[in-house]
Amino acid sequence: MDSSFQDIYARRIETGGLQPDPAQQALIPGFQRMLDALAAPPPRARGLFSRRAAPEPVRGLYLWGGVGRGKSMLMDMFFEAAPLAGKRRVHFHAFMQEIHAGIARARKTGTDDAIRPVAEEIADGLRLLCFDEMQITDITDAMIVGRLFEKLFEAGVTVVATSNRPPSDLYKNGLNRQLFTPFIALLEERLEIHELAAERDYRQDRIGGTQVYFHPADKAARMAVDSLWEELTGGGGAPLTLRIKGRDVVLAQAASGVARCDFWDLCGRPLGAADYLAVAEAVRVLMLENVPLLSSENYNEARRFVTLVDALYEARRQVVISAAAPPEDLYVEGEGLFEFERTASRLREMQSEGWGTGD
Repeated sequence: MDSSFQDIYARRIETGGLQPDPAQQALIPGFQRMLDALAAPPPRARGLFSRRAAPEPVRGLYLWGGVGRGKSMLMDMFFEAAPLAGKRRVHFHAFMQEIHAGIARARKTGTDDAIRPVAEEIADGLRLLCFDEMQITDITDAMIVGRLFEKLFEAGVTVVATSNRPPSDLYKNGLNRQLFTPFIALLEERLEIHELAAERDYRQDRIGGTQVYFHPADKAARMAVDSLWEELTGGGGAPLTLRIKGRDVVLAQAASGVARCDFWDLCGRPLGAADYLAVAEAVRVLMLENVPLLSSENYNEARRFVTLVDALYEARRQVVISAAAPPEDLYVEGEGLFEFERTASRLREMQSEGWGTGD
């Protein structure tokens, strides 16, 4: 490994990408421990899921805390520095959609244990699995994750996860929660649990008071959105696919809880409220580019835009938008004009400095 995690963190501060934070710095030894351990070759395993033969995974990390404290940023720095090819970083919501699809395929083969082949496929050649935004709100997910993670740990996979909640609060007040509590115990046994108790919401600091609505959607707007993307994520990013009721919703770029996509990606397709609620659940900041003038000629797209804004508003997500006109001038004629007045008002409110993300 060329640099220590301390060096990587210090360089981010020197280049202006970070501000020193004692709560973040307190986690550096834990990340360094994992980097050192992962740098060593694992013992040769004789069987993927044999307890006696599979390599013991490096003890992982569960990092929780409030929105914008730097959890995803630290995990992404660690992921990039991890000295191995067999690693994967995925949003937890997208991962569980993948698991459901895999289980459905396995059941078609008549297997009695549909989770096992899915876990085997995921763990094949994998040593490090990083989850962003772990949360359990669905009873189906709650009933799956325990056995799934058991298989991953048995296969020698090291797990790192971020969440807004401690393990003890996952699936809180959920149906049949007593069946879920063994998974909490498994996390507490296999992962180091740390709260990132930074006092400041750095994401809010970076976006609060900053222009977040740009019109017209020209080259200058594109450059402004590029700058905010770099500020919020450090650049990079990868597509995030959300599997919702049998269809894929793809956000073109996603990193550190921020997603970026074109208007037509989300509003030019036949998507509905469930899809937009899933988007609002999956991200903290949505950058939506190239919103056109809306009218009766593109009424379906306008209606979807209204539904998307409603979902983001109710979830108190932050938005960055480039559009053909100010909110009040986007939709000036045709059916739905009255409803769009509320949307324009919400877009104005979501530009205010006090607007922030919820849990």
